[in-house]
Amino acid sequence: MDEETPLVAEHLDSKTLTKSHTRDVHILSSAFLLIFLAYGAAQNLESTINTEEDLGTISLGILYSSFMVFSFFASLVVRFLGTKNALVLGTTGYWLFIAANLKPTWYTMVPASLYMGFSASIIWVAEGTYLTSTARSHAHDLNLEEGNVIGNFNGEFWGMFAGHQFVGNLMSLVLLKDGTGGTTSGSGITLLYIVFLCSMTLGTILMCFLQKRDAKGEEILPDSSVSFYSSMVSLSKSIIAPLFDLRMLLIIPLIAYSGLQQAFVWAEYTKYIVEPALGESGVGGAMAVYGAFDAICSLAMGRLTSGLKSMTLIVCAGAFIQLIVLLWLLLKYSVTSGVLGILYPLLMAAALGIGDGIFNTQLNALLGMLFKHDMEGAFAQLKVWQCVSIAVVFFVSPYISLHAVLVVMLVAVCISVVGFLFLTLMVEKAFSFVD
Repeated sequence: MDEETPLVAEHLDSKTLTKSHTRDVHILSSAFLLIFLAYGAAQNLESTINTEEDLGTISLGILYSSFMVFSFFASLVVRFLGTKNALVLGTTGYWLFIAANLKPTWYTMVPASLYMGFSASIIWVAEGTYLTSTARSHAHDLNLEEGNVIGNFNGEFWGMFAGHQFVGNLMSLVLLKDGTGGTTSGSGITLLYIVFLCSMTLGTILMCFLQKRDAKGEEILPDSSVSFYSSMVSLSKSIIAPLFDLRMLLIIPLIAYSGLQQAFVWAEYTKYIVEPALGESGVGGAMAVYGAFDAICSLAMGRLTSGLKSMTLIVCAGAFIQLIVLLWLLLKYSVTSGVLGILYPLLMAAALGIGDGIFNTQLNALLGMLFKHDMEGAFAQLKVWQCVSIAVVFFVSPYISLHAVLVVMLVAVCISVVGFLFLTLMVEKAFSFVD
């Protein structure tokens, strides 16, 4: 009996660790849902509520430019703070941005946008690192296929995350509805942002219940022996080294396109497709449809992800769906009345949501599987190139036609798929040996 006791204890410890992995994924997913249901809905409203001197649109352009710049340094900050502390710090910028919208002026929105760019870079690099390390630990403890677990965990996270568009936009629709389709009252906007601040506060509190983990899924411990010089060397490697890796160079076009299609939905689709067909009050409903299909697709595709072959099929399917929508808008679509006039924008929203769900789950799972030894650097590159695309769209959207945007997106999706297919051919045989 004495000899068996350690085995029983070891079994119980393993069971406890396994439960803690899934618990952390549930907490992380729920926290992001609470935070981004507020931010996502606020972002969709920026260009329609803060219209004076294009304050809303310019603020978003500044935000994503700041996001892009700070993403170069985010991996160093995440390593220094640890993923849990970085996640908690990252929530502060989103809270401040929503608070600034209670009194939107150049003196409140610009500083809040700059700081949020910093905190967003931190929270997203930390998220990718934390989720992948948790999945890898879970797979190791249960002797499961790593690719399946990473896919499942990403599916749960991105499914919950995509739900923010559905929940947040429904909240906006209810709290801002004035019954006339006109401009909403100031009191309704204030109430909405107060509700958003409460939601973000709950999300931040949830983050505090996460376990501390490093890139291997283990608890992180402070290392006072790390010098400034070694930190700078580590930073330079995180910024430069991925750009000399052919795998990363082949993924970057798909990353850039994923940001481009998100910005297209936020800035162009709502302005040129939804509002003319459904009116300003219909924007929230269309974005809720987008979020619902994004969430469902993320959950489903996460379950179907098992390795590089499944990723290839899923990414190609997502690209094809978005290609059909882009060609439809470019060649055939026009605003019509009646039932079809309502149905067409909603069908597009569903298709665009499916594509976004596919790209989010597959890109995060792919980076986690290919770049095991520098996950912070890989996820930093993900956010850098996504933010470049998003910032460009926000800055140039007032000066470029919908037709030109669609042409650029068609070219971008074709280039990104070709690069991704070349990557799969290059690493398919040696996938199990890739670091």
